[in-house]
Amino acid sequence: MNTRKFLSALLLPLVLVLFVSSVYGGSENRTGTAGAVELMIPVGSRGAALSGAGNSMMTGVEALHWNPAGLSRNLGASSGVEAMFSSLNWLADIQLNYFAVGVQVGEANALGLSLRTLDFGDIQETTVQNPEGTGGTFSPNYITLGLSFSRAFTDRIYGGVTMKLISEKILRTTATGIGMDFGVQYVSSVGLKLGVALKNLGPEMKFDGEDMENFVSLPYQEPGSRDRAVRLTGGQFDLPSTLEIGIAYDYSFAEDNIVTIMGNFQNANFGADEFRVGLEYSWNNQLFLRGGYMRLGQNDKENNIYGPSVGGGVMLPIGGTNVSFDYAYRTADFFSANQWFTLKVGF
Repeated sequence: MNTRKFLSALLLPLVLVLFVSSVYGGSENRTGTAGAVELMIPVGSRGAALSGAGNSMMTGVEALHWNPAGLSRNLGASSGVEAMFSSLNWLADIQLNYFAVGVQVGEANALGLSLRTLDFGDIQETTVQNPEGTGGTFSPNYITLGLSFSRAFTDRIYGGVTMKLISEKILRTTATGIGMDFGVQYVSSVGLKLGVALKNLGPEMKFDGEDMENFVSLPYQEPGSRDRAVRLTGGQFDLPSTLEIGIAYDYSFAEDNIVTIMGNFQNANFGADEFRVGLEYSWNNQLFLRGGYMRLGQNDKENNIYGPSVGGGVMLPIGGTNVSFDYAYRTADFFSANQWFTLKVGF
């Protein structure tokens, strides 16, 4: 093992952890102050069924959302190309669609591309003059495009980074931002896995556009004067930055049976800490059963509308291609339960 590579891969995330912890330290008093919260919606049935506890053990293209370091681990089947599509029925009939592809580049590197869209459906348009509706409808357009790079520093240590372009548009009002994810994973020889991820780091965003303008009659104008255009200035908002630290352990028994137990701690700049636990059973790397639970710091049940999550999946090797179907289900207060459907193909 190259000592310099080992120290670089190990010390870099530790330095980032200390820096971001001091700059982006969270507080329950800041609950609800972050924007672009669509970045926090889980994607992929596997991670969702584990309640987001898989930061340290997510691999391949499915790791792009949870920890980009895992992209270069076990990518694809033979040629090192993997693609996935996931659909989520979220809250209040909001639909999230996610597509991602990863490609192995050389022996140690991997590139990934992801696209996340949020569909709010048709919303009735109302105005000050027509508070009951104008008869027309509109649909907000939220899109996030991500470009990822991951590298295997050694056979035990993996690092990754993702750059995100965030676009939010409501009629003629838009907000655009850039966010960054950083991650590292360590895999021991005894089945222990560690992961650290810093997610959604970036400058503030702000809404602006033609719909922020309003024509008003200024006081003390001459009769018959034209109305003047007054433009409202939108307030800036932070991205939902988080620091996540995860651990997982594989326990093998009988033949082809593996149980993975995992935990994850999340500190955010916009609210309370989160603690997550998950359990995954795998038979012959083809049949999977999963479950997980998340709770807020200080057991704040009032603000946590989500309950336990469960799911499962099957992986079918077809020639040189691995085809996976995964499903996840999570209960939610006040709304219908969340359901994820995911198709993944490794070429």
